[in-house]
Amino acid sequence: MLAGASSAAQLSNPSDKPISAEARAIDDSAIVVDTHADTPQRFLDEGFDIGSTDPHDIGHVSLEKARRGNLGAEFFSIWVDPETNQGHFARHTFDLIDSVYEQAARHPDKITMAFSAADIQRAHREHKLAALMGIEGGHSIENDMHLLRDYYRLGVRYMTLSWSNTNEWVDSSGDINDSKIQHHNGLTDFGKLVVLEMNRLGMIVDISHVSDKTFWDTIAITKAPIIASHSSARALVNHPRDMTDDMLRAVAKNGGTVQVNFFSGFVDEDYRKAMEAQSKDQAAAIQKYIDSLKAQGKPANYIEIDRMEREWMAKIPRPPLKSLIDHIDHIAKVAGVDHVGLGSDFDGVSGATPQGIDSAADLPKITQALLDRGYSADDIRKILGGNLLRVFSQVETASRQMQASEPPH
Repeated sequence: MLAGASSAAQLSNPSDKPISAEARAIDDSAIVVDTHADTPQRFLDEGFDIGSTDPHDIGHVSLEKARRGNLGAEFFSIWVDPETNQGHFARHTFDLIDSVYEQAARHPDKITMAFSAADIQRAHREHKLAALMGIEGGHSIENDMHLLRDYYRLGVRYMTLSWSNTNEWVDSSGDINDSKIQHHNGLTDFGKLVVLEMNRLGMIVDISHVSDKTFWDTIAITKAPIIASHSSARALVNHPRDMTDDMLRAVAKNGGTVQVNFFSGFVDEDYRKAMEAQSKDQAAAIQKYIDSLKAQGKPANYIEIDRMEREWMAKIPRPPLKSLIDHIDHIAKVAGVDHVGLGSDFDGVSGATPQGIDSAADLPKITQALLDRGYSADDIRKILGGNLLRVFSQVETASRQMQASEPPH
């Protein structure tokens, strides 16, 4: 099978296996935290209402799907496309932040804004989805520390230092081999100050998407635990977005967590190879569409591009759920069970998730799969969200200590 799933593997861990009473009980006793969903793009560009119960909605996250999957907290990604937002990164960042607040205001009985580990626990007691925000890409601060602080004041609680683009102060894994891009050999001096100011503010430093050198620079300078909000294990899938075993051990030593990405291209090697084989044709088709819009004086349409990407991804058979669980298992073994969590990349992976994971409603299948592999209830609760809550609390503690002794950077 193209995606590397033998029939035996699928039978040993079928994606449609019923959720047992034991798995349900573990799920119900956990606070499930997902650290990355790109749903704000839908809020802003599509006018999507998170309260939608449309049975034909192909999105991953809605209040109903979150309820069915026992999702307790979602970090909504504030991602600004660097190509289509040249000259106004901050403006679009503010628009996306506003879109999250508007959804919470529209459904105050089911969703609440959250800004701390304690807020997530409060939302859980109130049976509401805790909505948090993480900026995906340091270009959003426009090289201005004042903007970084403004984003924190508005509720942003993590920032991915780079997206797939290298910015003026940090190298990305997405273009590290592009000779046309001016690289910095990791973090610049300003980039190091950004990390320290994030520590001081209490904003979690996220190293998903960064280059390998940037990762090691960040580990060396940070004064608080870091996260990889949506990355997986490079030992299993040879992609620069995934993390080497040395990196996993370094995150463990730092006290942080690696939140496993659900994208099939990051969790299944055969899927990655098939994706790579069609990447040039896919990119050419999408670029042709973008060029045709430019010729008409129209901006690129995110929703239409996502539709095209879904059509291309649908040509590759989805890998089994086992591929995703293998990454959780590998990280738990290399870094320790205290240093792994869930960072789905929901609504940002063009439908390319493993079999059985079609939306947030399917999260209990992960609990069942971990239970089947012999994980204890306590360890499963750590993976589902406990580890992230611990890191969040430790970042808050480091922030209080730094603010008592250090001025803003």
